[in-house]
Amino acid sequence: MTTGTADTTAAGTADTLESPAVTGPTVTPDVVPDGPGAPAEARRATSTLHARDVFALVGSGAAAVAMTAVLFGRVLPWNAPLGFTVVAYLAFTALYAVLVSLDETGATVRARLAQTLVHALAGLLLAALLFIVGYALWRGHEALPHLNFFTEDMSGTGPLQPITDGGMLHAIVGTLQQIGISLLITVPLGLACAVFLNEVPGRYARFVRTIVEAMTALPSIVAGLFVYATAILALGLDKSGFAAALALSVMMLPIIIRAADVVIRLVPGSLREASYALGAGQWRTVWTVVLPTARSGLTTAVILGTARGIGETSPVLLTSGAATGLNLNPFDGPQTSLPLATFTLVASPEKTMIVRGFGCAALLMALVLLLFLLARLIGGRGPGQLSRGQQRRRAAASLRDLERMGGARTATPAWPPGAEGDTGGPCPGRPGPEGPTPPAG
Repeated sequence: MTTGTADTTAAGTADTLESPAVTGPTVTPDVVPDGPGAPAEARRATSTLHARDVFALVGSGAAAVAMTAVLFGRVLPWNAPLGFTVVAYLAFTALYAVLVSLDETGATVRARLAQTLVHALAGLLLAALLFIVGYALWRGHEALPHLNFFTEDMSGTGPLQPITDGGMLHAIVGTLQQIGISLLITVPLGLACAVFLNEVPGRYARFVRTIVEAMTALPSIVAGLFVYATAILALGLDKSGFAAALALSVMMLPIIIRAADVVIRLVPGSLREASYALGAGQWRTVWTVVLPTARSGLTTAVILGTARGIGETSPVLLTSGAATGLNLNPFDGPQTSLPLATFTLVASPEKTMIVRGFGCAALLMALVLLLFLLARLIGGRGPGQLSRGQQRRRAAASLRDLERMGGARTATPAWPPGAEGDTGGPCPGRPGPEGPTPPAG
């Protein structure tokens, strides 16, 4: 009796745990009709921007501008644009915090204020960039439309001659040759050093990395003086575009090494391990796995180094000197670059020379943009991303392989199991463990 009672109690407890008691009637949800004539379902808004946020931003901005205008125009004798902007932004921040606090918690208020600060800094940087580019284009727009600005040099042009005489061909050629020689020097050395720092760790690698990090902040005048003292004074090299390229290489090399080192570190170690598991060696893995994977980042490293060297003036002035004529030989004679020409022309008191200087600045920005676009086209795709042409070539190669393998299967005679003469061993014409067995006799 005791055992039966215990079993009954346990069974009841189990039923109670598995089937909870229902306190009310079962309610079935409404059936939503589906089909062409069904009413449209009300979708839930997932946007984080609400109408009250927009009203708070617009209202705070308008109130801040109005309060600052009254303060500057009626109360205080201030009229500085910078002070007006700072006071208006501080007033906007205070009013926006008050409006948000009416509906949100303290954590949300702090988050919204951080968002406004980040967006304000981003807008400030964008405005500064647009101002720099726009100012150079506006001051140099008189020189850019003339074709002679791109096809002539300044060898026969004086400071009082009009803008239709002379041009910056000598500076364009000098910049392209100097930065080209610098890239030929720095790209192989920079990438090789970055690979060494990652693939051959040790004390010497740590020492090299420390030196590279210290040289990233090297002043440009120091690089120019170094090349001037070693290459020109000690070795007897003449002032030329090649000497200027050496000075630019001293500045570009640490930037490329440092950026490439960081990019190669980001390559997943599992890719290296998979390559080693397939039997590839260390340097084969670097060449076929690591570098292609980091191609886009390595291109960015080269762009950063180029941007550092292409706009320098003092190293070129010390190692190459200024010239007004076209010099196509970078190993003999002085050679001017676009930054050096801009520095020289803007310092002139003549209006036409100043216009040419700002035209050089605008041309230099266009040249940097062109080099950036070319670098993006060369290394912009990530690993495994193929262009349309590459996809078509891969598909055609796969089709040829499929046809070749199908033809090979057709050419090999099949030996059906259980056929006459099938003894289970190698037979004439049937592939065995070591290939087809030739017929006897």
